[in-house]
This record gives sequence, C-alpha cells and structure tokens, in this order.
Amino acid sequence: MNRTIAIQSWCYRHFKPIAAFVEQLKATGISATELSSAHANFPDASTHADVIDQLRQPGIALIGTGVQSLTGNVEKDRVRFEFSKTAGIKYMSISFPPEVMWDGVKNIEKLADEYDMQLGIHNHGGYDWLGNPTMLKYIFSKTTKRIGLCLDTAWAIDAKQNAVEMAEWFGERLYGIHIKDFIYDRQRVPHDVVIGTGNLDLPKLIKVLDQINYTAPLVIEYEGDVENPVPVLRECVTALKKAMAG
Repeated sequence: MNRTIAIQSWCYRHFKPIAAFVEQLKATGISATELSSAHANFPDASTHADVIDQLRQPGIALIGTGVQSLTGNVEKDRVRFEFSKTAGIKYMSISFPPEVMWDGVKNIEKLADEYDMQLGIHNHGGYDWLGNPTMLKYIFSKTTKRIGLCLDTAWAIDAKQNAVEMAEWFGERLYGIHIKDFIYDRQRVPHDVVIGTGNLDLPKLIKVLDQINYTAPLVIEYEGDVENPVPVLRECVTALKKAMAG
C-alpha cells in the first residue's frame, strides 16, 4: 500500500527559520511534514499565512499539526483550528490536561465539527495521563469519532505497552502515527534510535497498519542529534521504505 512518508518538524527544532528547516527536511529526502510549535507560532494568527506560504513555495506538504496543547476553551483553542483551515489541513495531533474533562472536551469536539477536523490524542509516555491505553479507551467511549489516537510508538513502549498491539486495539480511531523507537540505559532513560533497531517491531507494525487499512501519512520522529538530524533520519526513511516494501 502506497502511503505518504512525513517527518515531524520537531526533529529539526535546532533549525528554527523556515528556510533552514525546509533545507534540512529536503536533505532527508522527504517533502512532507507534521508541523510543530518549533516552526509555527500557532496562537498568533498574524503569523499563520507567512509560515504556510514559506512552506508551500518550496513544495512542502503540510499533513497535520501538533502536538497541539488544547485548553477546552473555545476562544483560546480556535486560533489553532484557524491555522489548519488556512493551511487546508484536516488533522491535528493533540493533548489536554485532566481538568479539561468533560466540558472542555465537548468544546474541543465542537471545534472539530465546525472545522471538519480529525484530532489524534498523543500518548505521551508512561508519565503522562494520556499514555495509558485504558484511559484512552475510556475517553473514546465517551467522545465522538472526531477524537481518536495519534499513536507514538516509542512512547507506547515507554508506557510498557506493545505499540503494534495498540495499533490493532484502536483500529478505526487511529488517525495519526509517530513512528519512533527507543532503547534504554540502566537508569531506564530513553534514547532515540533508528526506527526498527530498538524495541519497535517495524515490519510487524506496517503489516498491522495494512490489515486495519490505515491510509494516513506515516510520520517519522527522531529526537536525537538535534544539531545534525539528517543522517539518522535518512536511515529511518530507508528502514521505513524497506518495511513498507515487505
């Protein structure tokens, strides 16, 4: 199955000017990104058009934004949805604090309806309240299908979960994916590695994504080597293409 490969712009957070980011992204051999706050000031609407134009001119495809920290306050959150509307984006990876349940989440759903958006909750590790699959299942049981999962494979591993199984569990609510891999030192501190060389079974993940008919972009994320991310990200792209080819 042919899928778009994109890279999370956070990987290039050392290269904050858009032109420098674009140069680094293209040097990796990829022309699609999920845009993070490293390269966009989402709360400032006056900056939106310029950022989007600087990405469009060199041919960079915006496949989504995130991880967006939502508040459940319609007026505060609306500007982030406005960015997506201006960019023609229909997907956003999100997070929100526990106090946003439940009225705040209903407000987030209303904005998603208004802007025709899919929202993927990012499971940010074992230390994060949204990193727990039981909590995610409960939230999805109480929300509409506007809200689903952005599965970060490395943070799933960090929460002592099987990332491949999580893709199976959430199936139709899987709206986005950050393909990332961790190894750990003796103090259980995570370290990013080339995807598929740590604890992530990359071929099995791709097989499961095929089985559940996942068609959204595959977003690579690697947070190591901040000042020189291109070499390892190229290896990640090669590994993902190999897994996709079977």
